[in-house]
Amino acid sequence: MNRSVRLSLIAMLSAALPLAAGDRAQSRSVVYSQQGIVATSHVLASQAGAQVLARGGSAVDAAIAANAALGVVEPMMCGIGGDLFVLYWEASTGKLYGLNSSGWAPKGLTPQFLAAQNIKTMPVAGIHAVTVPGAVEGWSKMHARFGKLPWKDLFPAAIRLAADGHPVHEIIESYWSDTRLKVTPEAQRVFMPGGRNLQPGEIFRNPDLASTLRILADQGRDAFYKGAIAEKILMASKKLGGAMSPEDLAEFSAEWVEPVSTTYRGWKVYELPPNGQGMAALIMLNIMEQFRASQLGPHSEEELHKKIEAMKLSYSDVMAYNADPRFAKIPVAGLLDKQYAAARAKLIQAKANCDVKAGRPFGSDTTYLAVVDKDGNIASWIQSIYHAWGSGVVPEGLGFPLQNRGGGFVLDPRHPNVLAPRKRPFHTIIPAFMEKGDLRVGFGIMGGANQPLAHAQFVSNVADYGMNVQMALESPRFTKSGPAGCDVQIESRVPLESLQELSAKGHKIDIRGPYSSNMGRGAAVVYDTKTKVKQAAADPRSDGAAIPEP
Repeated sequence: MNRSVRLSLIAMLSAALPLAAGDRAQSRSVVYSQQGIVATSHVLASQAGAQVLARGGSAVDAAIAANAALGVVEPMMCGIGGDLFVLYWEASTGKLYGLNSSGWAPKGLTPQFLAAQNIKTMPVAGIHAVTVPGAVEGWSKMHARFGKLPWKDLFPAAIRLAADGHPVHEIIESYWSDTRLKVTPEAQRVFMPGGRNLQPGEIFRNPDLASTLRILADQGRDAFYKGAIAEKILMASKKLGGAMSPEDLAEFSAEWVEPVSTTYRGWKVYELPPNGQGMAALIMLNIMEQFRASQLGPHSEEELHKKIEAMKLSYSDVMAYNADPRFAKIPVAGLLDKQYAAARAKLIQAKANCDVKAGRPFGSDTTYLAVVDKDGNIASWIQSIYHAWGSGVVPEGLGFPLQNRGGGFVLDPRHPNVLAPRKRPFHTIIPAFMEKGDLRVGFGIMGGANQPLAHAQFVSNVADYGMNVQMALESPRFTKSGPAGCDVQIESRVPLESLQELSAKGHKIDIRGPYSSNMGRGAAVVYDTKTKVKQAAADPRSDGAAIPEP
């Protein structure tokens, strides 16, 4: 019996056999509730959000509370120095809203400004990588439209965690050390007390951030963009020779946008439009849909090869065309066209393609959270300062780092993503949403360029293999940093036979741990519009949890 036949028989037998009592196909259970649920990458943040739901807060209220807490307990991942993207499904109307609250480049930050300082490539650390932080503006816009509780009532948990301290959790501790903490003395003072990295279980206090959050809670978003917080951001920029001006902060506004979508095996899947990379997930799904789902299972060589190659094709297009649509014409409709996907799918051959080119279409570190409230409203919410510790610039007395999203620009004048004043850079963070029949699912998986391909794998796990959201989230994943080359990282839970066969096809396999954080950390919530029951899942690759409203 040849190997492919033997593997096929094993897969068929495994699918036919029910799990014995006590056996589990996943490490955690799905969380069910008739009330609301909050799922984040950190249990303390999930708890903060659930407490707000219990006080009558909406999904947006809980998301802001959880997000504020995440900025305290995961300070290298997110915080008020970063950007925000949201997909929000309103249960009463069935409408899906999109918000792009990614900040723009300062008016004075231009290629010429950098060239005058002999900077020839876009910095990824330091003051010249800093763009206007959009998170607080995004919170404010979402709260004004969908909030129930007073703004000031959303911050007590985050303020307490910053002022009284919190124990550093295991996975977050592994991210604590980073060279960006040495960019400014203030960063070291705040986040390396005693000049050393913190250890798991050690209490970390950030009184400066507690004070900043109190100002924000009392005075609202204008304190950040026009008031006391803005003044200290501008002082830091001026001290380090940056280009940020008062007008850059004061004039920034988040943008309501129309989500983009595609269909996959009867599901409708939504992402946000450029300047985010969400369309890469949709392009990948369109290409995958040209092939049947492998009967050998999601971790077979046949299925993985198809997905890896589809990922390369989709990413090559996004890297070539994605930019701020206010500055460049992005062929979104052409890139998402099913005929275009069929043409691109024909490029997938039996061997790995190590040199993928962008087609001609017709015509990053992060924190994700998901909330469903008792009424069924869903917030699919992602926020980031980009790389660990962002730019490494911590304004004096504020207790948080500024993002390095400017590093997402290029300096090639021929590229649509070239740096320009008041332009938003190529963005990696993407929230997602999918629906079929009575089910509505808000989901996201973090990790820079990993995100679209992780989204596509999640959707396939649900749509092709009938997994629940917890199984789909923790199922073994692969990742790679971009379309170039044949390197691919795969978790060790994938069968050895599959890894060997992928290697024989030319893939350069880098086997990672069973639950590798390189694959991203995700969360998901589900609302059944018929039964009104909610579900949620949290990724075992994080310190997170799905916590229902008490």
